[in-house]
Amino acid sequence: MTSHPDPLGPLLELPGVLDAVDAARSAVDEVHRHPANRRGWPSTAAEASVRAARASAALDGGSAELPAEGPVAEPVLAGALRAAEAIGGLLGTWQRAPLQALARLHVLAAADLSPDEGLGRPSSGGAPAAHAGPAPAEVSARLDTLGRLVAGATQVPGPVQVAVVHGELLALSAFGTADGVVARAAARLTAIATGLDPKGLVVPEVGHLRREPEYRDAAEGFATGEPDALATWIVHCCDALVAGAREANSIADSLAS
Repeated sequence: MTSHPDPLGPLLELPGVLDAVDAARSAVDEVHRHPANRRGWPSTAAEASVRAARASAALDGGSAELPAEGPVAEPVLAGALRAAEAIGGLLGTWQRAPLQALARLHVLAAADLSPDEGLGRPSSGGAPAAHAGPAPAEVSARLDTLGRLVAGATQVPGPVQVAVVHGELLALSAFGTADGVVARAAARLTAIATGLDPKGLVVPEVGHLRREPEYRDAAEGFATGEPDALATWIVHCCDALVAGAREANSIADSLAS
């Protein structure tokens, strides 16, 4: 019986990746050991979800501020909050049929930004022309490949899977609207599904926002596929997980006090 090599296995050999993965795992594990997260984790997870959505919206040019009262009117933030709220219910779909989960995330994230007929469907042009994105046929093929990876075609550590899902969806800009919110929500789903952060306590989105120029540069580098750029992106995502773990610990501390 012939064993097939893991398609993402070579990423583990890139400089700095294994150390960054170990640091990310250690930081996330520490969050799950926090006394407030032993029984009270639903409350800390709920707060983490809201903070994640606010940071994700800000990264897509929306507002990070919740209104003092009443519904959220700002469309990017409203979409990010809807997507964040749906993550728990989408976990099974993400593991079985990832592209269906992505479509649902886009429906939720872009409901106030796109015509109804464009919701949940990869746009015919892929990324905006100004960004010289992949051609539609390539977008479709790469989404299919990503779906197979998410559904079990790779066994690389969770932080690497999170980075690949996040970076590939940013690179493809498959829907044409709310692609960043969708990518970060999918990365969050991946962290939960791989067992890296099974309760959804960590807030790496805050880490990305605090280092936004580096985030954008690293994401652009990932899209080139160059090995050094791939390493830079994976290390950045691992660093964001460490920063997100610090944010999670602060949430736990506040709820425990």
